[in-house]
Amino acid sequence: MKIIGLTGRSGSGKGEVCKIFAANHGVQSIDTDKIARELMGKGGVCLAELVEQFSGMILDECGELDRKKLADIVFEDKAKLALLNKITHRYIIEECANRAEAMREAGAGIIIVDAPLLFESGFDVECDIIISVIAEENARLERIIKRDAISLAQAARRLENQQSDDFFAGNSNLVIYNNGLIKDIERQLADIISKI
Repeated sequence: MKIIGLTGRSGSGKGEVCKIFAANHGVQSIDTDKIARELMGKGGVCLAELVEQFSGMILDECGELDRKKLADIVFEDKAKLALLNKITHRYIIEECANRAEAMREAGAGIIIVDAPLLFESGFDVECDIIISVIAEENARLERIIKRDAISLAQAARRLENQQSDDFFAGNSNLVIYNNGLIKDIERQLADIISKI
C-alpha cells in the first residue's frame, strides 16, 4: 500500500483535493485535523494532558475544549504552539498508523494522510509520496476566515506560524496548485494518479 502525505498551508484546499481524490479515483483519506478533534474530546487522555499544561481556561462551561481560546494562547506564543504540537502529535501519529493499517487490511492500495503538520510531526518519514497543495495568500486568508469564523488578523497570525510555500514545494515530490478551479485540480490529480 502506498501512503501519500498531503500537506500545505492552512486554507490551501487540502480538504477539497481529498474529496476529488475520493470521488474521481476512489482514494480514501485520513484527516489528521478530524483525528485531533476526536482525540481532544471531553474525557480523552489528550485533552487531560492539554488541560494540565494550559490550565482549565481552555475548556468551555461544558468541559469541552474551546478551540478558539486554545488558538488565542498558542498563536501568540511560539513556545506554547510547540508544546501543543508536541503533546498532540504523538496521539495523532499513533491513531493515523492504526487507521492506515486498517485500510491496508481492507484492501486499499493507496491512502492519503491529510496532515497540515506532516513534517513537524515526523509522519513524513512514513509516506511514500509527499504532495503539497499551494494557493495564493488572499485565497487562503478568505478560506480560513470563512471556515473558522475568525478575523483577518487572526487568520494572518495563523499563517505566520506555518512553513512557507517554498518550504512545502521544496520538500515534496509533487505540488498541486489550487487556484480555485475544480477542473484544474481534477486535471492535476489525474496526472498524479497516472504517475503513481
